[in-house]
Amino acid sequence: MSVRSAVKIAEVKASAYTVPTDGPEADGTFRWDKTTIVLVEAAAGGKTGLGYTYGDASLAHLVNKTLAEQVVGEDALSVTGPLRKMYWRVRNLGRAGGSAMAISAVDAALWDLKAKLVDLPLAILLGPVREAVPVYGSGGFTTYSERQLRDQLDGWASQGMRWVKMKVGSDPAADAGRVHAARKAIGDKTELFVDANGAYTRKEALAFAIRFAQDGVTWFEEPVSSDDLDGLRLMRDRAPGGMEISAGEYGYDIFYFRNMLRAGAVDVLQADVTRCGGISGMMEVEALCRSQCLAMSSHCAPALTLAWGCAAPNVRHLEWFHDHVRIEAMFFDGAPQPKDGVIRPDLTRPGNGLALKREDAKRYAV
Repeated sequence: MSVRSAVKIAEVKASAYTVPTDGPEADGTFRWDKTTIVLVEAAAGGKTGLGYTYGDASLAHLVNKTLAEQVVGEDALSVTGPLRKMYWRVRNLGRAGGSAMAISAVDAALWDLKAKLVDLPLAILLGPVREAVPVYGSGGFTTYSERQLRDQLDGWASQGMRWVKMKVGSDPAADAGRVHAARKAIGDKTELFVDANGAYTRKEALAFAIRFAQDGVTWFEEPVSSDDLDGLRLMRDRAPGGMEISAGEYGYDIFYFRNMLRAGAVDVLQADVTRCGGISGMMEVEALCRSQCLAMSSHCAPALTLAWGCAAPNVRHLEWFHDHVRIEAMFFDGAPQPKDGVIRPDLTRPGNGLALKREDAKRYAV
């Protein structure tokens, strides 16, 4: 039996691009008018893998000046080795936050690279359990007029999405009316999710859960701060029947998710591929969910999570987030588009199926 030769990683580089939103956007605790994508390219054996995160442009510097030297020269077919070296390198910088986001982008690029080197779609390399993954429409920003809200959510419902999500919490006095308007727009066959981004107190969240239930809300995301595990557990225990509590998008490592599950804080755990350690991190979190018989949903970046979603037994759906799907379509050939409420990988393309539209992206370069 022959032993294969290592395919050494020749280069890792990052670049940042800032894209204006198509209108003012806000949720329960934050307001923004632009989104920055930090793109990582990893090269070996004549192939280039793509990964990315959404964060500050400084993350590109972290990749180029700190993480790249840990990865270059490592075996491109063994993602675990470079990943461990990157985590060791950021020990004194702080493992969470920006460090984890930069590592997530590199990890995703390395998985894409590995799949391209063996000439397989990433979904096939990971071992699919399904051919397509359901998505839920996500936007409904608190800056939207009632008409904008209705049109966006109804548009997704008309495309066959079984669930749509809106933001609440910026103006609590208006929230019940906005939720009622959303329900009227989408009808009774589409499930309605709300996301407070931690804006409510425990008492406010309990009161709103009862009011939202009257309009058939079945998912209440971060009704209180995701740092308040006792508060999330309170909401999970006392929310009306049929309403699930979800959180987890701000998790940067497996220990965060372990603590959330130990607290019994959520009915459905979320994780973000651009924060939690990339594809490797998503696989770890999904295995943790399986061990607890708990459903999982991915947060944002659907083009990057699609292959993983096809291979993750306990995944329920992916988030079709308005800002990110705009950027993914602008920046990448091969970005998926939903049909009948699902997205599916293009199995004729190796890796994650994405190719950078370099000239189109250039105008947004930081």
